Amino acid sequence: MSRRNKWAALLMVLIGAGIFAFEMRHQNLAQVAHTLQHLELGWLAVAVAVMCLSWLVETVVVQIFVQHDGDRLPFSAALRVPLVEQLFNNITPFASGGQPAQLVALMQAGVEGGRASSILLMKFIVYQFMVLLNFILTIALGFHQIVAQFGALALLIVFGFVIHVTVIIGLLLVMYHYRFTKRLVGWGVNVFGWFAKPARKAALQLKLDAKIDTFYAESLHLKREKRKVLKAALLTLVQLFLYYSVPYFVLRCFGIADVSFVEVLILHIMIVMIVSLFPIPGGTGGAEYSFKTLFAAYVPLASQLVLAMLLWRLLTYYLGMALGAVALGVSPRRIEHKARPDK
Repeated sequence: MSRRNKWAALLMVLIGAGIFAFEMRHQNLAQVAHTLQHLELGWLAVAVAVMCLSWLVETVVVQIFVQHDGDRLPFSAALRVPLVEQLFNNITPFASGGQPAQLVALMQAGVEGGRASSILLMKFIVYQFMVLLNFILTIALGFHQIVAQFGALALLIVFGFVIHVTVIIGLLLVMYHYRFTKRLVGWGVNVFGWFAKPARKAALQLKLDAKIDTFYAESLHLKREKRKVLKAALLTLVQLFLYYSVPYFVLRCFGIADVSFVEVLILHIMIVMIVSLFPIPGGTGGAEYSFKTLFAAYVPLASQLVLAMLLWRLLTYYLGMALGAVALGVSPRRIEHKARPDK
């Protein structure tokens, strides 16, 4: 981990501590202490287990994509991939560091660079489609409730949904209309060229053409590996379901039983959609505000709401950072190749 990344991680922790301190400024400390003393540790254990289980399921997805022609990635090495991803997603704007970090983790485990890029691209495609499926179901089931109670947040949710749909449309265009997509991108680069130097325009064109070509080649591979993709997609749905359910168990920690599991699931999905719009790593600030706004109706005491927000962030954000830092310092086991008879 570079010095710059260490500073970024420390900065996010300090910002998070500052937000929590700000939220606590008007709280009765005796009430806070009473709330902590009566925390239901059984539900806390469930919340931690659910969060960890989501990473274990993602680990199996990594193994599925790596497995080919008898090659197998040991579970411990595969587990390192989502944990390292968590760390770098959480300390970089728009989670931009997660993909390169996973690539390095796979290569350190002995996966060839080109193949590692291919695996991560397939994983990304499947993940994006499953996230969109969750968003569509969520908007169909619970968006009317958000519009009625939180008008401003509803606009952010719509904007986040539009961005994700745009990403999926772009992926589908490359997969099924390759030549048209290249022409469309070429038109966009020409418009960019009106405001940029010719050398910069040409470099951008080469970069985008290379990315489109790579993605198209991987899309052909996806179409041939339908069974593998279906298995990974179903597991990704399970992974997301586990992650989205964490706030429910957090609320149960505080003795809040009269809350709908489905409603909490829907609200958390919408929070994730809002957070994805913020360029600050982890959506810090926006995540806490969204949680407080959406879950205030379920939590009777202000001290409980602030502590629930803190516990939720510790589990879904800071725990991943901590485990990712640990995983980063562990040397992974190497990929196991099936013995092949000499020709």
